[in-house]
Amino acid sequence: MLDANIVKIIKSTVPVLQIHANEITKVFYPLLFAQHPDVVPYFNQTNQGKGTQPKALANAVIAYGANIDELGNLSEAVNKIVQKHASLGILPAQYDAVGGCLLQAIETVLGAAATDQIMDAWAKAYGQLANILIAAEEAIYTNNEKKTGGWRGEREFKLVKRVDESSVITSFYFEPVDGQGVPEYAAGQFLTIILDDVKGAQIRRNYSLSDAPNQRYLRISVKREPQGVVSNHLHNNLHLGNTVKLTHPAGDFTLRENNKPLILVTGGVGITPAISMLNIAANSGRDIRFIHGAINSDVHAFKDHVNQLAVTHDHISTLYIYSDPQQHCQPDATGFITEQLIAQQLPDNRDVEFYLLGPMPFMRAALKIANSLGIPQAQIHYEFFGPSEDLTA
Repeated sequence: MLDANIVKIIKSTVPVLQIHANEITKVFYPLLFAQHPDVVPYFNQTNQGKGTQPKALANAVIAYGANIDELGNLSEAVNKIVQKHASLGILPAQYDAVGGCLLQAIETVLGAAATDQIMDAWAKAYGQLANILIAAEEAIYTNNEKKTGGWRGEREFKLVKRVDESSVITSFYFEPVDGQGVPEYAAGQFLTIILDDVKGAQIRRNYSLSDAPNQRYLRISVKREPQGVVSNHLHNNLHLGNTVKLTHPAGDFTLRENNKPLILVTGGVGITPAISMLNIAANSGRDIRFIHGAINSDVHAFKDHVNQLAVTHDHISTLYIYSDPQQHCQPDATGFITEQLIAQQLPDNRDVEFYLLGPMPFMRAALKIANSLGIPQAQIHYEFFGPSEDLTA
């Protein structure tokens, strides 16, 4: 625990750091990558270019400082960070690298205002946060390697199957090279794929698991993005028999296993974790409404699979919305999701588990609709890779 004087200093300097937060992160990342190039693969350079990752770091530092005496307020945010770090395989030494460069950045930006007393307080505060995260991540690593088929760190997998799910999305099936099977995981979780030579560099990327847990393989389904370095590499260069390294499944965007109606609202490639949830919940008997938005049927992944489940399970129903349907398309609605369309899928009491996932504009619209329809906040669930952004903007 930090003593009262340090807490006082931290809280009193938060407003100043908030003013200069963007400047601090602009100094921090070049310092970190120059002094510790080994950490570069752990950061998505696309998010760096967009500025979303620096913004997320700035917001996290400010939130931590503002709640330094009430850390329980940050438990949900901390858990998401821990899950993300565990999926990437973050180790204690990397906290030292980040902490040292962050303090250098603060001192550089604040100049003479960064007194020894202030810097010492922030060093101790960072140390406390690092210890909390390191302990939580170590607990996950320990638990993972105790599971049947589980492991710690990186593990080698072989690509055993590829399936084109649409004109832009392909599923990749991986089996462990050591033949020891894979662990149970929660529907909705993700993993990290580690590619050692993409344009001469190692890259790590998160992808949702897109099937129900089983003991043989792990499946991800990847959309080919026009400028996507990793997605294009996977589509163009990953062939049957090739090997990759994977980290253990992680994440807290998981299926709540109760009897409440399950509403899955997805757009585009956001469908992938919903397929995992649908596959595991299909035999539960609970009411499931599968709502998916796509441009048209050509890019609509898993349509035949979901339709087959709906045919064979009376408690599963579908609603497909296409924003730009072609003549051969047969959507249930055209345009975009609306409050009226979603309301028709809900019981009057709104007591449902509501999941939403997709491109940012889609998620903003879906979240606004969920709130407008009065779905309980604790029963609205969403996740997106990359830094958190304000979905209510």
